[in-house]
Amino acid sequence: LTSPPEEKGARPQRSFAYLTIKDRIPQILTKAIDTLHRHKNEMFEKHGEKGIEAEKKAISLLSKLRNESQTDKPIVPLVEKFADTDIWNQYLEHQQDLLNDSDGKPRWFYSPWLFVECYMYRRIHEAVIQSPPIDDFDVFKESKEQNFFESQESIMALCIHLRELMQIIEHLDENQLKNEFFKLLQISLWGNKCDLSLSGGESSSQKTNVINSLEDLKPFILVNDMEHLWSLLSNRKKTREKASIVRVDIVLDNSGFELVTDLILADFLLSSKLATEIHFYGKMIPWFVSDTTIHDFNWLIEQVKYSDHKWVSECGANWENYVKTGRWVYHDHIFWTLPHEFCAMSQVAPDLYAELQKAHLILFKGDLNYRKLTGDRKWEFTVPFHQALSGFHPAPLCSIRTLKAEIQVGLQPGQGEQLTASEPNWLTTGKYGVFQFDGPL
Repeated sequence: LTSPPEEKGARPQRSFAYLTIKDRIPQILTKAIDTLHRHKNEMFEKHGEKGIEAEKKAISLLSKLRNESQTDKPIVPLVEKFADTDIWNQYLEHQQDLLNDSDGKPRWFYSPWLFVECYMYRRIHEAVIQSPPIDDFDVFKESKEQNFFESQESIMALCIHLRELMQIIEHLDENQLKNEFFKLLQISLWGNKCDLSLSGGESSSQKTNVINSLEDLKPFILVNDMEHLWSLLSNRKKTREKASIVRVDIVLDNSGFELVTDLILADFLLSSKLATEIHFYGKMIPWFVSDTTIHDFNWLIEQVKYSDHKWVSECGANWENYVKTGRWVYHDHIFWTLPHEFCAMSQVAPDLYAELQKAHLILFKGDLNYRKLTGDRKWEFTVPFHQALSGFHPAPLCSIRTLKAEIQVGLQPGQGEQLTASEPNWLTTGKYGVFQFDGPL
């Protein structure tokens, strides 16, 4: 077996990775600092002088971090004890061992891009946990909530669509059910455009009704394995015993509008009996600006439940009920916010790997999951998806992502080159999407 290609770094200087570290990282840190500034009064009211001191401390730690990244300082170990501190520091040592550098220290612009980005978010978390009593403050919470509120019309349109579908779902023939499944899969795909880390934390809400655009967006799906998902789940539905379980796991990406599209898909899977239970995986700490935490998950269901619109609030009440009755299960695991690629999961987090093996299908949402599935390496466009997973096969899986990073595998010969010739930035704008399946066909 040939060894996989090297990981992407922030050189050459025109690369998307370089611009991320040069421009987006300081922008995200500046926004986090600004958020802490604006909450100063609230922290004083809640915690008195201690709150003000803590806010100052967190700001000074984040300012230091911003300076380190902008001046390409060595990447330093984590100091505050947390569930994953030792694993992170071991990984950092491993990065040092890989360097042929004279001072032997990984630096911001000379390390694998994925590692540096994850490290930056982990250091933001460290700055906050080092500053009690505000150590549970989510510097991204406002941006996430704003994304949800600004997408209200689209959310309402989706919830109404789902409620109307629920009234006729018993009467749909197989073909109609399949069409609805495909529609909701595509809505979940395009929901992945709403990514706050790509916009440096600026608004990226969904203003239009995505249902009406699905036909126009179809040509932008570069790999479309939806048929595989349908045959896997519909065959299972036909052959399963009455009491047996069909489990679909969804590894979540962004909260806000994208999370609504995922919950609508999950609701449909249960209502259509294509699945009997759905397991969700989110982040344990605030991550990549808009990634979903348990707080975001519960908060969003609550918001939908208390909507003024009857059908929207019915969706929220149903979702809350799924959680209470255990048909929807939310899992936290520290592995999702480690720098490791997923092929290391069975070693680093065997308990999580064993949990994923119980699924009949795993849907991985979004770009960061894709980068970790493929190791964020310099793969050729035509390398098969199965090969790029480097041995990560806990269960049949599908990546559902819009392209926002310079990595894509599993394309037809010439397809990537043709796109590059006509649109030099096709890999990073979120305009294109994929449904990439790996599993027995």
